[in-house]
Amino acid sequence: MKKRLCATAAALGIFTTLTALPPAAEASPQARQVLPLGPAGLAETRATTTLQPGVTLTRIVRGDDDPSLRWTVEVSIPGGDTSPDPDAPPTALKDRASADELAAALTRDGFAARVEGVTTPRTADYTGGTLGWRVRIGTFTSQSAATAERTRLIAAGYTGSAVFTGWDGEATDRGPWHIDVLTIDPRTFRGALDASYGPDLENRETTSRLSHAAGATAAVNAGFFVLDPKAGAPGDPAGVGVYDGRLLSEPVNGRPALVLHDNGRGTAVARYTWRGRIKARGTTLTLDGVNRVPGLIRNCGGGEGDQPTPLPLHDVTCTNPNELVAFTPEYGRQTPSGDGVEAVLDAHDRVVELRTPRGGPLPKGGSSIQATGSRVTALKTLARPGTHVDVTTTLLDDRGRRVSPSPGTDIVNAGPELVRDGRLHVTPATDGMVHPGDPGWYYGWVHKRNPRTLAGVDSAGRTVLITADGRSTEALGLSITESAKVAKSLGLRDAVNLDGGGSTTMVTADKVINAPSDATGERPVGDALLIRPRRH
Repeated sequence: MKKRLCATAAALGIFTTLTALPPAAEASPQARQVLPLGPAGLAETRATTTLQPGVTLTRIVRGDDDPSLRWTVEVSIPGGDTSPDPDAPPTALKDRASADELAAALTRDGFAARVEGVTTPRTADYTGGTLGWRVRIGTFTSQSAATAERTRLIAAGYTGSAVFTGWDGEATDRGPWHIDVLTIDPRTFRGALDASYGPDLENRETTSRLSHAAGATAAVNAGFFVLDPKAGAPGDPAGVGVYDGRLLSEPVNGRPALVLHDNGRGTAVARYTWRGRIKARGTTLTLDGVNRVPGLIRNCGGGEGDQPTPLPLHDVTCTNPNELVAFTPEYGRQTPSGDGVEAVLDAHDRVVELRTPRGGPLPKGGSSIQATGSRVTALKTLARPGTHVDVTTTLLDDRGRRVSPSPGTDIVNAGPELVRDGRLHVTPATDGMVHPGDPGWYYGWVHKRNPRTLAGVDSAGRTVLITADGRSTEALGLSITESAKVAKSLGLRDAVNLDGGGSTTMVTADKVINAPSDATGERPVGDALLIRPRRH
C-alpha cells in the first residue's frame, strides 16, 4: 500500500513529505493522530504538500486489502404478511419476522439465505441499538460471482444487489481507507475561500469545472442539492445558500450549515432559520421560499402546511400547494412554469407584469414573486402593475437573532453535525436522517460506509476540508459515526457532514485527485467550496 501511495504521489507531482505513522496502540504524541479506523496496529501513511501559502493537502492511506472481506447478495425485503406495513416497498432492512419470511422463501427456492441483525451506534440524539434485520445469500470472493448470483435471484422473482461486506462498517475491518485533507491556515493564507454555484442556481456543474472557472488552487463539493427534476430544479441548494453575503436559498429550518469567510478566518458550524416578507401598499405577505420551485421543499423543514412534515427529513421532498416564493436573477434564465401567478419586478422593484400561468424570463436586474394555490389572490391584490414591492429575507440564528452576512461570507447547507466543541456530537435525528418506519434508509445512508465530504474548523482556527473515497474494494468509505471520529482525530473543534456519495470530489490544480464513486465519473453538483490563490 505504501508503494501504491508513493506512485500516486509521483504521478500527481505534488506530494513532498511522506510519513508512516506508528500503530494506534503506541502511547506517543503521533499516535493520537492515527485515524480511529479498524483495529490498532494498521499501517498508515500520510503524504503532505503545500499547495499555496497557508494551504496544505494531506493524503492519508490506512490499512490494506482485507482478505476476510467478501462479496454477497443483499436481498430486498418486501412488506410481507408479517410486516407492520404489508404494503411497504421493498427495502434492505426490516423487522425480524419479515426477514425470516423472506429467508424461508429463498431457501425453498434453492438459495443459501441467512438473516443478520444490524446494530447501530448510539449518537447524541438517537438511541441506536438494533436497527433491523437484513437477508443475504452467498459469500463470494469476487464481484462477478456475486453479480451472477444476483442475476439468478432476479430470474427467480426477487430483487437485490451485490454488496461488499467492507461497506458494512464493522470495527474489525482492516481497510483500506483513502482520505484527503485540505487545511487552510488563516495566519499565512492570503488567498480567498468561498463557495460557488456556477453561472446560475438551477443548473449543476462539476466541482472541477467550478474550480477551473474560478482559477482555484483546490476545491471540494459542498452542500446538498436537488438532483431529480421531480424534486425541483436540479442544482438548487436543498437548504441554506448564502453567496457573497446574499441569501439565495432558504434554510431547512434548524439544520446545520458551514459558514466561510473569504479571508479564511472565522469558519464555523451554525444552525439557521429564516424569515421572508413582501410588502406593498401597507400589506405584508410571508414568503415560503427563495429560488426554488413552488410546492416542492427538498429535505423538508419548511413550515406549516408542508406534507408529510414541517420538520427536516433528509432526501424527502415535502409538498405544499399554497406557497409564495421569491426569485432573484441568480436563479437562471427562466423562472419555473406552472399554475398560479407571478409578479415580475424590474430592477427598481416595481411590478411590470402579472404573469398567468407563472414562469418566464426576468427583466435585466429584475426579480419576481410566484404564488400558487390559496396564495394567488393575495399576491394579485398586493402586486398590481406599477406598484413598488419591498422584498426582504432575513437569516436568523439558533436564538432567533438576525444575522447579516458580510459580502465576503458564504454559507452552505450541511448535516448532520459531527463534532461540537471538540467532542463527538452526531445529530441524525435532529437533522432528518431518521426516517420513521423506514430503518432501511438510515441503514444505507448513516450506518453503512459511503464516500463522504466533511468540513470544519480546528482549535487554531484552521479550516479543514476532508474527502473519503468509498463504494469500492480499494476504499471502504466511512459511516457517519466513523466520519465524526475521523474529524475529531484530525483535530477539528467543530465539524459537519457535507454532501457525499457520488458527489464527493476533491480537485487540485484542475485535476480530480480522489475517486468519485458514480459509474459515469465526476458528478455535477449544486455548489463547491473553492480555495483561490492570492488576489492582486
